[in-house]
Amino acid sequence: MKENKYDDPAFFEQYGKMNRSQKGLEGAGEWYVLKTMLPDLNGKDVLDLGCGFGWHCKYAIENGAKSVIGLDISEKMLEKAKQINSLDGIKYDNVALEDVVYPPDTFDVVFSSLTFHYIQSFEKLIQNIYQFLKPGGYLVFSVEHPIFTAEGKQDWAYNEAGEKLYWPVDDYFNEGKRQTEFLGEKVLKYHRTLSTYLNVLLKEGFKVMEIKEPVPSETMLKEVPEMKEELRRPMMLLISVQK
Repeated sequence: MKENKYDDPAFFEQYGKMNRSQKGLEGAGEWYVLKTMLPDLNGKDVLDLGCGFGWHCKYAIENGAKSVIGLDISEKMLEKAKQINSLDGIKYDNVALEDVVYPPDTFDVVFSSLTFHYIQSFEKLIQNIYQFLKPGGYLVFSVEHPIFTAEGKQDWAYNEAGEKLYWPVDDYFNEGKRQTEFLGEKVLKYHRTLSTYLNVLLKEGFKVMEIKEPVPSETMLKEVPEMKEELRRPMMLLISVQK
């Protein structure tokens, strides 16, 4: 299923107010970890799947990439990307990840930030990525952590005073659709176990290089006090693999 909430004007407006939308990579709590998992980008051909506002595309070009293609299903996202992150060497295309087709051995690096949990067939996506990566190429991506997605509502359990008690984890092994709320809208995501993420990659032939479960940096914890809640459960899973 190809869901695209981001072209809804009200939803897009709310997304534009998020810290990571306004500040770019420095506003993303996981970026200080994720960037260390990227290979050397100098002279590389890079594909960004679900590029959003294009912040990662800009980073790749500024760090020596030869070319970057940023794909996104949202026209509004790409319009914004072209306004604020349009540099020589970057090309933006309006394509759903499920429809991505490239010749074999096209890219040195495939990157994706918080997008794969919107895709129904993770296995088919990984098969495609393996084909259009060059031998020795890297896939580096982030997804919402399976502990974060399992129960479905993606919210804390509260006491009568409205205080956060714990993060509920339920139906962990029941993979599939999860209807949740994000920025005031109903959003469809897909829950997968940690073992599914890893075994799909291994089955396809990838070598696992790094797995990280990031927490906010010390600087962000000081500047954004509510970030301390992110130390209570993992929200994101970061994975780097090599063909």
